[in-house]
Amino acid sequence: MNRTTTSPFDIKSATIQGLSLILRSTNIDMIDGDLAARVASAGDLFTNAPVLINVTALTSDGVADKLELTRLINLLRRHTMRAVGIVGATGLLLKQAQALGLMEEEEVQPRARRDAPQPEPESAPAPAVAIDPAGEAMDGLPMADLFADTPAPPPAKSPSTQETAAVTGPASAAQTTPTMVVDRPLRSGQRIYARGGDLVVLGVVSHGAEVIADGNIHVYGPLRGRAIAGANGDTDARIFAAVMEPELLSIAGTYRTTDKPLADEVHGKPAQVRLHGDKMLIEPLKS
Repeated sequence: MNRTTTSPFDIKSATIQGLSLILRSTNIDMIDGDLAARVASAGDLFTNAPVLINVTALTSDGVADKLELTRLINLLRRHTMRAVGIVGATGLLLKQAQALGLMEEEEVQPRARRDAPQPEPESAPAPAVAIDPAGEAMDGLPMADLFADTPAPPPAKSPSTQETAAVTGPASAAQTTPTMVVDRPLRSGQRIYARGGDLVVLGVVSHGAEVIADGNIHVYGPLRGRAIAGANGDTDARIFAAVMEPELLSIAGTYRTTDKPLADEVHGKPAQVRLHGDKMLIEPLKS
């Protein structure tokens, strides 16, 4: 008699939100001192964070092989971080990294500026997801469909005026990634990631909750958790909140914790966060 066996596991795609350690020196003692200071001021931001070690700048200078990789991995572990991959390694350093169990990763390119023409994608990307602390999709959380169906290619013959309008309209709409809208409060431990677009939260983002977007973040209630905009490197991304009381703010890798209190003109008030060069500005929203 045939029996139907049930697999003891499933394999599904997942996104890991980690950190990139972009090295400009092989001096481990110097890295240790600077990293200790940053970890001390960042609360639990770096706790158990997966890290990609980026040696691209060292490779171009020809000094990457001097990096004491084993010592660096142990240093990261001491600061509660876990090295999982390496970017830009070649030759002996790459062989050493592979022997230590690090994955070889490609460097992620920043998103193009919003005013630059966007090439039409070959295929629709994966939709954004909402994740709870257990890593499962949050039940009952309404999510907009982020990606429209790819329009069919225009016919080979020369179309009439009406046919041109029918073809051009949907193609133009498909080039814009719709915004993800979350219309309920986010409790501690919940995480929302708007992949490839903006994120709008209509309720409160509680302490311990995290909102992430490749584009802008708009919070129309109190922002008390973590907000990470421009997660894929878009330095033009901004964070807007009706009540600015965050635990952490980050745009394109530049971050600020609130161990240092916000200015009175923005704390608990409508405000926006943007980058000016490498400096993060937090400014009041004026009517």
